[in-house]
Amino acid sequence: MADNNQANASRIDLRVGGKYRLGKKIGSGSFGDIYLGINIISGEEVAIKLESVKAKHPQLEYESKVYKTLAGGVGVPFVRWFGTECDYNAMVLDLLGPSLEDLFNFCNRKFSLKTVLLLADQLISRVEYIHSRNFIHRDIKPDNFLMGIGKRGNQVNIIDFGLAKKYRDPKTHLHIPYRENKNLTGTARYTSINTHLGVEQARRDDLESLAYVLMYFLRGALPWQGLKAATKKQKYDRIMEKKMTTPTDLLCRGFPNEFGIFLNYCRALRFDDKPDYSYLRKLFRDLFVREGFQYDYVFDWSVQQRNEDGSVKPPRATRQTNEEADPVAEQPR
Repeated sequence: MADNNQANASRIDLRVGGKYRLGKKIGSGSFGDIYLGINIISGEEVAIKLESVKAKHPQLEYESKVYKTLAGGVGVPFVRWFGTECDYNAMVLDLLGPSLEDLFNFCNRKFSLKTVLLLADQLISRVEYIHSRNFIHRDIKPDNFLMGIGKRGNQVNIIDFGLAKKYRDPKTHLHIPYRENKNLTGTARYTSINTHLGVEQARRDDLESLAYVLMYFLRGALPWQGLKAATKKQKYDRIMEKKMTTPTDLLCRGFPNEFGIFLNYCRALRFDDKPDYSYLRKLFRDLFVREGFQYDYVFDWSVQQRNEDGSVKPPRATRQTNEEADPVAEQPR
């Protein structure tokens, strides 16, 4: 316990990149903890992700390189610094607001159709941008989408690229080969059926995961949540079986047809197909207009209590402990 306290104290006293002071822990990403940081020169708040230099499978340097490849995209936080301080690899990036999972909990675990459609438009665009830069995310879930702060409070941002992978050569655009017997990578609750089956992931799988995220927001839960099993592998197998045996019309029952169309479209894509992102956005935009909604960016949480600066009050970060909602890298199937 004394060792733990010492480690915590050393973290709190840490200076990162010469000008960032480490503050309180505000979240956990895949395989790393995230802290509030302060620029001691300007007073600006930032986020600092730390990873022990003794980590079995270090990935923070890789993640920082992915961020730099994606730099300049709408809704992609900017990396200000990456390096090693004491016993930690550290990455300093833009501070963002609460995750969609935090906001979902804040709104009693149900989002209105309007909020889901407002989100869907941005979420499809974030995924499209990552794909345009030759990467797939491989861990699309509510925890990895964060709202902005201040003037960008209505902007959805995508984070956590520890599991991201290049799916094509940046120069030739030659797609990676189709492979099977791959280990499960991602988060079991939202991962695609093909990923469960051991097929190499591609663009289609990010979008299928997004379809499950949208249904999760509308329904409040997915049919394969809370399944019990003796081992992780058995649990993942049960989740896969439930996904495969739940008809799309049953999953989407009581909600507009567009959500079933979206999921069926993603599942019908071939391994190296380029998705028609504009078609998918239009699907939901047409529904939005038909429902008579306004593009006023009033989300469900916008009408809840706010801070004086206009930002929403829910906690900045929470972590689920159920295995199906935690990220997996190279998990034996």
